[in-house]
Amino acid sequence: MMIKKNILLSLLLLLSAQAEEYRRPNIVFIFTDDHAVQSIGAYGSKINKTPHIDRLANEGGIFLNSFCGNSICGPSRASVLTGKHSHKNGFYTNSGGAEFDGSQMTFPKLLQGAGYATALVGKWHLKSDPTGFDYWEIVPGQGSYYNPDFYTSEGQEKSKRYEGYVTDITTDLGLKWLDERDPDKPFLLMCQQKAPHRTWAPNLKHLYNYEDASIPEPPTLFDDWSGRSETLSGHAMGIKDHFIYQWDMKFQERVPFANDFESRLAEPERRRMTAKQQAVWDAYFEPRNAAFLASPPVGDDLVRWKYQRYIKNYLRCIDSVDENVGRVLSYLDENGLTENTIVIYSSDQGFYLGEHGWYDKRWMYEESLRMPFLIRWPEKIRPGTQYKQLLQNIDYAPTFLQAAGLEVPEEIQGESILPVLENPKTNEWRKYLYYHYYEHLTEHGVPRHEGVRGERYKLINFYSNDGLELIDLKTDPLELNDVSDDPIYASVLEHMKDQLEQLRGQYDSPDLEE
Repeated sequence: MMIKKNILLSLLLLLSAQAEEYRRPNIVFIFTDDHAVQSIGAYGSKINKTPHIDRLANEGGIFLNSFCGNSICGPSRASVLTGKHSHKNGFYTNSGGAEFDGSQMTFPKLLQGAGYATALVGKWHLKSDPTGFDYWEIVPGQGSYYNPDFYTSEGQEKSKRYEGYVTDITTDLGLKWLDERDPDKPFLLMCQQKAPHRTWAPNLKHLYNYEDASIPEPPTLFDDWSGRSETLSGHAMGIKDHFIYQWDMKFQERVPFANDFESRLAEPERRRMTAKQQAVWDAYFEPRNAAFLASPPVGDDLVRWKYQRYIKNYLRCIDSVDENVGRVLSYLDENGLTENTIVIYSSDQGFYLGEHGWYDKRWMYEESLRMPFLIRWPEKIRPGTQYKQLLQNIDYAPTFLQAAGLEVPEEIQGESILPVLENPKTNEWRKYLYYHYYEHLTEHGVPRHEGVRGERYKLINFYSNDGLELIDLKTDPLELNDVSDDPIYASVLEHMKDQLEQLRGQYDSPDLEE
């Protein structure tokens, strides 16, 4: 009898030790909007520094090949939540009146059902109200940088206006929830920032950052889009012709020589400011605008001036983001939460910082296809680990679920990256990924297109326009040449076409619309 008791006691102690060994991790998911990897220090930025974001890479890992499946805000967010491509989660575009179907499976719902405390603060941008969260407080639509409105499940008609800067306020709300949560539950906090989305209105305290610097221009700032799809030249996202002086360049008055496109909208942020905030804003922009109007540059020099005005305000917005990442990491340190908390920094897609003469996103070219993905998980990831595997935003949901010890539903199309985290050198991972952008010329002149990206080659199918474009990323990293008609690449073209068809079948992609 004593032997049986000893065996039972040993078994209980073993099970207890195993349970203690694997504690369900907390998850902090910091998600920004339009943050290009070119402006993150850990990704080799030559134009700014991001010490707090970089800390995640230094103390954890960084995915060097992280991509979205549809480079536009709402659809990317829907893929993150569901682990499914746009055609499976039903949220294809930002345009139109369709809402995200919140009744479908999402990873926050499954975590909530498994006992996690769940919260979402900041930008949602999916039109329907969030589901799967014990607490949420979000900005309507794109939200505002200054004195933003936030609303809860009580409805937008009962929204609350907070005085201050949206990046700080979003972080304030997230940290407040962490203070008030049930400490006996593991937690998921999705802290989703508006920044650095257009119109790039910096925090007042950062207005003078980069003041004396000339930010390096990208080598393709004056790209003429020759040698590639003819549809590229029909874009409406050029620094040269499509910035809006009052909106993007921070002018209060109409610029006399502006074209119709450049004069159509008023600046939305200054009108929200208090008189005190406006005074600080005006003290910075008004004398600089006056100097510009007194002696305006022309030709390429005007493009260069617009680029500098744009990129400095963009980077100033990131300065606030980086500061607030630091605040979150400090909170975890100070409250003894660092060791058992997964912290991820990502953004819904990349962005053009003057590459190809553009701003915005949407195209399947690298600058907008890429998403940052930095992850710290002390119990699993060795500091400074770099991952070269092809990661996609449909992989986030299964990763979070598996990390929490939950089964991954069959309907999820992504794959958990836990095997990669445990073995950074593994070759047992996808070699190609699928992309599909569904809006057609509704914004910025970008047509529908799909494609496949591998480790070296990329095939884009502009199926509503002029067909296939093949890019060799090794010999042409700036993506300036379509080699689909080059006989040397004939076998590569056929291989990539086969890969595209295989992925279309794997993901049950819809028929193409001409």
